[in-house]
Amino acid sequence: MTDLTHYRNIGIFAHVDAGKTTTTERILKLTGKVHKLGEVHDGEATTDFMDQERERGITIQSAATSCFWKDHRFNIIDTPGHVDFTIEVYRSLKVLDGGVGVFCGSGGVEPQSETNWRYANESEVARVIFVNKLDRMGADFYRVVDQVKNVLAARPVVMTLPIGIEENFKGVVDVLTQKAYIWDDSGLPENYEITEIPADMVAKAAQYREAMIETAVEQDDDLMGKYLEGEEPSIEEIKRCLRKGTIALDFFPTYCGSAFKNKGIQLVLDGVVDYLPSPTEVTPQPEVDLEGNETGNFAIVDVNKPFRALAFKIMDDRFGALTFTRIYSGQIKKGDTVLNSFTGKTERIGRIVEMHANDRIEIDGAQAGDIVALIGMKNVQTGHTLCDPKNPATLEPMVFPDPVISIAVAPKDKGGAEKLGIAINKMVAEDPSFRVETDEDSGETILKGMGELHLDIKIDILKRTFGIDVNVGKPQVAYRESITKRIEDSYTHKKQSGGSGQFAKIDYIIEPGEVNSGYTFESTVTGGNVPREFWPAVEKGFRSMMGEGVLAGFPVLDVHVNLTDGGFHAVDSSAIAYEIAARGAFRQSLAKAGPQLLEPIMKVDVFTPDDHVGDVIGDLNRRRGMIQGQDSGATGVRIKAQCPLSEMFGYIGDLRTMTSGRGQFSMEFDHYAACPNNVAEAVIKETKERKANA
Repeated sequence: MTDLTHYRNIGIFAHVDAGKTTTTERILKLTGKVHKLGEVHDGEATTDFMDQERERGITIQSAATSCFWKDHRFNIIDTPGHVDFTIEVYRSLKVLDGGVGVFCGSGGVEPQSETNWRYANESEVARVIFVNKLDRMGADFYRVVDQVKNVLAARPVVMTLPIGIEENFKGVVDVLTQKAYIWDDSGLPENYEITEIPADMVAKAAQYREAMIETAVEQDDDLMGKYLEGEEPSIEEIKRCLRKGTIALDFFPTYCGSAFKNKGIQLVLDGVVDYLPSPTEVTPQPEVDLEGNETGNFAIVDVNKPFRALAFKIMDDRFGALTFTRIYSGQIKKGDTVLNSFTGKTERIGRIVEMHANDRIEIDGAQAGDIVALIGMKNVQTGHTLCDPKNPATLEPMVFPDPVISIAVAPKDKGGAEKLGIAINKMVAEDPSFRVETDEDSGETILKGMGELHLDIKIDILKRTFGIDVNVGKPQVAYRESITKRIEDSYTHKKQSGGSGQFAKIDYIIEPGEVNSGYTFESTVTGGNVPREFWPAVEKGFRSMMGEGVLAGFPVLDVHVNLTDGGFHAVDSSAIAYEIAARGAFRQSLAKAGPQLLEPIMKVDVFTPDDHVGDVIGDLNRRRGMIQGQDSGATGVRIKAQCPLSEMFGYIGDLRTMTSGRGQFSMEFDHYAACPNNVAEAVIKETKERKANA
């Protein structure tokens, strides 16, 4: 059995272009996993194996690989940085024990870094920080450390200091051992020497060491007492305290370097071994019942406990579906039968493979702490729990955000319809943030995703991977409807001519609910005018109508219904009669309750060189954007704004034109807000025309 204390399940995550994939490449080279370095800009990175990733120079899928460093096994997941693929980061964080947050030395804490950091906080994942690209123009390690404090509200503990900066960056000072690591100009990671700290940095290194020790001894009262009396703790004691605080998320060991120039990576790997938790040191996964309520039991990481594993990613390739699985407890072998607690069906494990990006090494078995891919799973989807059939349990499932943008697609030739259906089903299984539905009125296939780039890449995959040419409609915004007024109303459903009749009368109040409350229902009926056994039918009737509003048929948000009174018939009243009454009541009252159209508002973050700030702000204002603030950096200005999604189509092209190709932006869904009247009228008119023509 493998010693689990020597396992590290880590993810590498950051903003687009901060250097995650390059950092992963360097780790694989240093640990002997690859012998030739692949560069992202050459389209040869090991973990960027999709055609779309190589062409665009971005990571789209999280890729898994494993390697060894100082007798420790690392299971590494390289995650995407682009906001449209945050789902990949989220589901990877869900199954990891630790992470390396990579920040660009010149870009600092960028918008996607904030989102990923928030996800990591929610998943309670311990992290070390790596400030990368210190060889770049405008790089400033100390500014990035300040941003980690101010923007992320996190507490960095500086472990290395840069020697030189920008083109003069040549090495780092190890704050703990007070030694300097200097690399030569060969670009080889192993070509470095350990020397004394440069004279002009001695005072600064001592100051940072003192700050580090003061932070570390907060974790141990006895050591704190000795330190205050003037006795300095040993390096082993400092490491022990730093490890304890890192795992408790009290602070984050912070390193610096340049992955591209092969400088500083070894110390980050040592930090992963020294300070990030093994699978046995993290909070065990809670088990839940079929309704999603915690049972009080936990999947404790132990090879001798019953088998528990979470499927966190499905990937389709030429050998069939690969189910990426994190094993929390117990062990499995080829040919074992496991239970999928979501479907209630058993599955037989055909083969178990260890992944190295898209290469695989077949293994006979796996145990608690491992991240492996299973081949031969028939009905397993992302977030499903696999467990021992004799000891069933469900692990806490994953929650995925709703898409904000949709497009209609149709195959160019008639014979492509069936192929398109099969291809889309495979893609939906792989990516839970990608949804598909058929428009009942027009019969069109509607693809829904997290952004333009997300859907653009899905269309590209359909064409290249599956060989299906499709016609693509104009992007559609996921509008919603809500109400603005409180209405007291009454509705009677009566059908009493011949045979058994139907009768239900309800008095109710419909009013705007709390923001993000969705649909809420209460009953304040007294005296039995609507018998208690019929309340759920009324609730169900109103709920079933929330999917289609009265303005243009968009789903309705934030409505509160209070059933206040009513009437019933001893013979003719039934649950179905009350459900029908509630549906009729919803249609009748919604039109009176001041219905309004809501549009998705995006949090937009634009980076522009100084000389184009006015143009960019003017353009955002024309797009109905609200400027929230701007931060000046060494290489340009970052503008934060909120903009309606409908105004942001094609924005990247316009931004590049305005900024001579140097501008960048990212956006993510923030909230729904009321549409201005002229916009609402145009959307309602267009939607009705589209439905009429379908």
